[in-house]
This record gives sequence, structure tokens and C-alpha cells, in this order.
Amino acid sequence: MSNQVSLVDDIVSEYQGIEMQMADPDVAGDQKQFRKLSKRYAELRPIVAVNDELVQARQDLADAKEMAYEDHEFQPEVERLEPLVVELEEKLADLLAPRDEQDSEDIIMEIKAGAGGEEAALFAGDLARMYERFADKAGFQWEVLGLNESDLGGVKDMSISFKSKTPSRDGAWSVFKFEGGVHRVQRVPVTESQGRIQTSAAGVLVYPEPEEVEAVNIDDKDIRVDVYRSSGKGGQGVNTTDSAVRITHLPTGLVVTCQKERSQIQNKARALQVLQARLDQMEREAREAEAGEQRASQVRTMDRSERIRTYNWPENRITDHRIGYKANNLDAVLNGDMHDLIEALQAQERAERLEAEG
Repeated sequence: MSNQVSLVDDIVSEYQGIEMQMADPDVAGDQKQFRKLSKRYAELRPIVAVNDELVQARQDLADAKEMAYEDHEFQPEVERLEPLVVELEEKLADLLAPRDEQDSEDIIMEIKAGAGGEEAALFAGDLARMYERFADKAGFQWEVLGLNESDLGGVKDMSISFKSKTPSRDGAWSVFKFEGGVHRVQRVPVTESQGRIQTSAAGVLVYPEPEEVEAVNIDDKDIRVDVYRSSGKGGQGVNTTDSAVRITHLPTGLVVTCQKERSQIQNKARALQVLQARLDQMEREAREAEAGEQRASQVRTMDRSERIRTYNWPENRITDHRIGYKANNLDAVLNGDMHDLIEALQAQERAERLEAEG
């Protein structure tokens, strides 16, 4: 308890310090610094708010007990406040529990069709729409950075950015990080004339996104830049100039594309930002593996046997194999109702972190 009190005191002190900094006109005029402070402020605000409620509830309880000692009519107030104090103590402990330091970050997601040809591409498109609908419902902004479609309108590969609309302790990474891996589908493909159920797969990669393009630190000699004509819907400017950009990182073989911007210069800057995010994630995973802390969270191959989740169309069932989660509401999940699934994954992560802290 004393450690918790000390931690809360430190957080309150930091929070108040940030408030003072943000009120400084010089700081407010520096957008980069102000955005950084706002982000940290948003991370601390829920803790400070619950702590304030707890301090007040404890004081009210002490006063009620004192009055109830003199007058039993105040006993119901004591009985109302005692469970409230316990509830707030548990809520504060949960907020102070070890958490992923990147939970407040925005993310970039890549979706790639795996084994299964056209059917795999159609399924990859279903996944993309599922994430976009979930983002809409959960209050995240999303933007397609690059898209390579199949003949039937499926997704061969696609990159999407997901961002919080305002700085938040629970950013896009806190929910989408669980989606990295191989997703398997079981259904009758639209291309199947005999009505046979087939299995195909799509792979999802998720990684935090650098806040600023200035964060890019990639040597020009390590990349090859190719330009090509943008494709897909987009009105004027699409299919008329070689504005789309493909960057290959020669040391690792990573390839990223961007075609959303109007100009080649803007697309190159955005593609470099995406590449930097990929490289940063690879470096983090290498450090975790070296420290013996690597968790089986993201599968790097498109092999159908290495799956994190199965989507069974005939039985309307979704199964997450990492935590044994099963639900017969696949239609709702594909429509973006992923909250129960995400909450189950978050609960498992919290339990693992608390156990690791010992």
C-alpha cells in the first residue's frame, strides 16, 4: 500500500507539473512539445481523477462514521460509502497495474492475403472492413495508406493507419495490437461451384506509428524508391501521374507503399514513416527476444497452421486460439462488434503482466 501511495503521489505531482507547463504561452506555441505533453496528460488524467474520487470518498466515510457514532441515522451513509471506497481502491489499483507502455500509441496495420488465392484476398477484404467498422464504433480515425486489390475486389495487400481522435491512455495500440498474426477462414468460397467448404488465410501485422515524419532515421543508401501510377478510386489526380511510391529497405527486404497523397513527395514521406515504424517494431521484438520476454503475439508467416483466430462461416463462430475464446456471433464481429473479444484479450494480458510482476 505504501508503494502505491508513493506512486500516486509521483503521478499527481507530474500531472500538476504538466498542467503548469501547458498553461505557459511559450509551450502552447510549440505544437510538437504541446502535443507530447497533451498525450502524457491524457495518460495520467484517469489515474488522478480516480484518486481524487477515492480521497473524497475516504474523507466522507470517516465523517459519516464519526457522525454515526453519535447518531445511528447516519449508519446507512456509512454502509453506502464503504463499498464505494473498496470499488475505487480496486479501480485505482487496476489503473496502476503494469501495462504496455505503448498502449497510447497510434498504429499502422498491414493485411496480406495468404494461401487460398482469390478467396484469401476476399477474406482479407472482410478483415479490413471489420477493423474499419470497429474503429468507427470505438472512436478511432482510420486511413488507407496503400491498397492492392484482386480481380474480384478482394485485398492482396493493404496498409491502414488507425489513430485516436484525441490523446488517450488507451490508444489504437491498446486494442489493435492483439490482431497481429494469421487469421483463418472456413467457408464456401464464391468461386466454389460444388458448395464445398474451404480453408484459406490472411496475415495481419500491427505496429506503433512514429508521431512525426521527423522521427525517420533511415539512410538513403539503404533504400530503393520506385514510383508508379496510383490505382483505385480517388477522383482527380488518380491514374494521371506517377505519384504512388514503393520503398524497398535493402538490408531487410521490407517493402512499403503509399498512394493516398496527391504528390510523390508526400507519398514518399509517408512511406518512409511507415517503414520507420516497421523497423522500430523489429528492433523492439529483437530486444524482447534477447531478454527472454518474447510473447507469441505476431506470427510472421502466412502458413495456415499457424493461426491466432478462426472465422467459421457455416457455424457463425469465431475462435481465438490464444485464450480459448469462442462465440457464435461471427456476423456481429465482422460488422465491427469486437468489444467482447478485445476485452477478453486485454483481461488475459493484464493477468499475465500481474503474474510476471509477481
